[in-house]
Amino acid sequence: MELFAYNEEVNRMEAMLPPIAGLARLLGLLELAWHLRQRDTRRALHLAAQALELMDLPQLDAELRRQAQARILLVQGEAAMLGARLEEAGKLASEAFQICQALQDDIGIADAHLLQAWVASHGGRHAQSKLEIEAACHHAALAQDSLRQEVADAMLARFTVFREPQTAQARWGRRFTAEQDEWHAGLQVWINDFLGIYTGYTSDFAKSIVHFMRSHEAALATGQIRSAIIAATNLGNSLTNLNDHHAALEWMQRGLDLARKAGWEASIGACLMQTGETLRQLGQLDAARELLDEAMQKLKPLSASRNYTIALKYYSDIALARGEYAQALQSFRQLEENAALLGQADFQSDAWRGQAHALSRLGQAEQALQIALAALEMARDTNDAYCQVSTLQVLADIHAYHQILPPYGMTANSTALHYLQQALDVAATIEGFTVPGDLLDMVASEYARMDEYEKAYEVSLQAIAAREKTHSAQATNRAIAMQVRYQTEQAQAEGEQQRQLASSEAKRAEALQQHSATLEHLGAIGQEITAHLDSNAVFAALKRHVESLLDVTSMAVFLLDADGQSLVCRFGEENGKPIGPHVVMLTSPVSYAAQCVRERRELLIDMAPDEHLPNLVPGTLACLSKLFAPLVIGERILGVMTVQTPRRFAYDERERLIFRSLCAYGAIALGNAHAYRQLQGAQQQLVAQEKLAALGSLVAGVAHELNSPIGNSLMIASSFQDQTDDIRVRLERQQLRHAELVTFLQEAQEASTLILRGLTNAADLVNSFKQVAVDRTTAQRRCFDLAKTCHEIVATMMSQIRSNGHQITLDIPAEIKMTSYPGPLGQVLTNLINNAMLHGFDGMPNGQMKLLARQDHPGRVMLQFSDNGRGIPPQHKKRIFDPFFTTKLGQGGTGLGLSISYNIVSSLLHGHLQVQSEVNQGTVFMLDLPLTAPEQELEQSA
Repeated sequence: MELFAYNEEVNRMEAMLPPIAGLARLLGLLELAWHLRQRDTRRALHLAAQALELMDLPQLDAELRRQAQARILLVQGEAAMLGARLEEAGKLASEAFQICQALQDDIGIADAHLLQAWVASHGGRHAQSKLEIEAACHHAALAQDSLRQEVADAMLARFTVFREPQTAQARWGRRFTAEQDEWHAGLQVWINDFLGIYTGYTSDFAKSIVHFMRSHEAALATGQIRSAIIAATNLGNSLTNLNDHHAALEWMQRGLDLARKAGWEASIGACLMQTGETLRQLGQLDAARELLDEAMQKLKPLSASRNYTIALKYYSDIALARGEYAQALQSFRQLEENAALLGQADFQSDAWRGQAHALSRLGQAEQALQIALAALEMARDTNDAYCQVSTLQVLADIHAYHQILPPYGMTANSTALHYLQQALDVAATIEGFTVPGDLLDMVASEYARMDEYEKAYEVSLQAIAAREKTHSAQATNRAIAMQVRYQTEQAQAEGEQQRQLASSEAKRAEALQQHSATLEHLGAIGQEITAHLDSNAVFAALKRHVESLLDVTSMAVFLLDADGQSLVCRFGEENGKPIGPHVVMLTSPVSYAAQCVRERRELLIDMAPDEHLPNLVPGTLACLSKLFAPLVIGERILGVMTVQTPRRFAYDERERLIFRSLCAYGAIALGNAHAYRQLQGAQQQLVAQEKLAALGSLVAGVAHELNSPIGNSLMIASSFQDQTDDIRVRLERQQLRHAELVTFLQEAQEASTLILRGLTNAADLVNSFKQVAVDRTTAQRRCFDLAKTCHEIVATMMSQIRSNGHQITLDIPAEIKMTSYPGPLGQVLTNLINNAMLHGFDGMPNGQMKLLARQDHPGRVMLQFSDNGRGIPPQHKKRIFDPFFTTKLGQGGTGLGLSISYNIVSSLLHGHLQVQSEVNQGTVFMLDLPLTAPEQELEQSA
């Protein structure tokens, strides 16, 4: 995020914001809010609030979300600082700093430090303010952001010049010179402000005016409105010091207009105080007092700031001018306290000068003299000529009112004249300064008091000339100001001419950049649209983006019917209300939709308000701008999409490009949705076939298992029947011996036992098959015994297990009752057994399988099926539950068994299916199931 932006760049940001959406809109809102933070603080806060509403965007990663939050906090913090809500501003700056520090975002850290520096400065914590600026400079250097680094350094120079002017000049004077056209205008604001303050300290007010004017112009160009206000008021103050009061008032009014427009009370107060001081020097004491009262009220929240201290100084001077000496003394003492907190010598010398004047008029001559001499010494130490002149006037006034011993080494005829002559000598060193008439009047009065009337008359004439010169100086200084402004405007005009020389290339480059940005944004939208595999979701996504990017009242999507002879409106809305379904024949001569499909080209219709609309859909608005585009994938056409609006000429080339791209993405998404539906149908068919195959395998296994007991029973019954017939014949012929009868009875008993055992086994197997078959076909939820159900399931597969030479053991505790779906559970176990025999024991004899159950947690049961087979390779382990994944394609494997099992366990049984396996160390499937599965409506298969 750039620190400053030129006005034309901000205008471009404003123009690009409305049509964009999603992540691009969030970033656009953040950038615009940041650069409007002083240009239009209220709107910046509104845009920041909009950005907060977009923080849940799915494509916004965690780091970018945190960066956005920090930038919003900085915007809100600067708004609070401008509104003089220092505690709130400090908290917001601290929150932003913590986020940026966690992200190691040096640019964000630098900006947070700059905000904290201003908060600390306004709160009177000037040592902390300096540390914050130095930290901002350090982190800007780490981020290799030269502009931020130089701005922070210029701010540090400005901070230092208030306390140590000579030190600041020695360190930054050569680096920050007046020849700085190569500097960014955002940096020129601070460089010229620093130079203007320094030249003002040295009483070179003509140069300070030039610097403050440059700072003001650069601040307006880069949106630093607060700095523009400060520069305007400082410029006005410099003009006041040169006695050009009317020009000073003009500049102060400019600053006041900016402050009132921004709504910043503290800045309004700063402008009012400077205006009040100018009115004081013009002799308008009541008007000046009124303005200063309002200024101090507005600046009260910043009572430790420099601006409030300046207002206190002006307020004290007005009290002196009005003869309110006690009030003036109290105010100047308060000024001394503030000066000590600020550590700024100019305030200290002014405070002592004012106290001395007030004490003198209150009759405390000796104390007044000592304080005035201290003020003079400090003014000389800081090379403040303007303050020296005013303090020397106070010393002359003290000696004129009181009988006090003259200073050592005095050569003048009177003490007052001694100090007044020094004042005149110092005033002569101030470039452009006109000696005020009141100073010359004091000199003339002192000569007259000593009866030197010729000199008194001569100085009086000088006083008159000075007043006349002051009057003409107003015009001169105003001319200087106009000349400087003209030079500034001329430089701007030359720069504009240079920009226009490259205008064609710049516009071309900008058009290419905007085109690229639009395509990039549409690419992100396309990814979202094509991610959907449901037609209704595709329609909803298209509607959302069409409405955000285009002027749309009506939108519709027509798709070709199965016969390929008609178009059916699958989606249509007008002003948020659905358009009723209707069908358009492809042969229709009046339908633009049909024409678009027949000709396979885009149609743009711009109609006059009175033009006949033959193809208007009944019940819809008469739209004058219509855009139709075919939905095409390769050579296959799916249908047509249209957008319409009652506004004429709504769709130019840019809108057509956007719509064309959305139609392309929509066609791909609708084609994918159709293919997905076909895939789902094929998958359901394969699943049904898999179920039928499993049921057929189950029937074959049961039939094979029944063959043995029933065949054995038939053979025994047949033999027993032959023996019975033989005994009956022998009995009828009376040839039956007792031993033969006993043997027959024994054999009959054994035969009966064998037949009963075989038929009982067959009956149990039939009952198990009946229960399993019913569970598989109906998938009913019922209460069942887990051990019994598992035995029944395994019993139906024993023939396959034994015929393949494998064994299975069950270890399931009795009395585990479940209320669930035994049929789907049986299908899962069957699939696991088949999977073990097909894959786990591939080429292996004597495979061992085990099914065990345990209850580790209340309300749940863990079923564990294991085998000692070949195991699963690592590259296959992550894919075994994917549909159609198999290593036995064409060899009996469909790739659906484990996929179906996983879906049954997770969706119907509400459990978890996991696998553990190592190559050549077997496989373990773990089913974590609830004892009570939730009820669920099941689709009935035909």
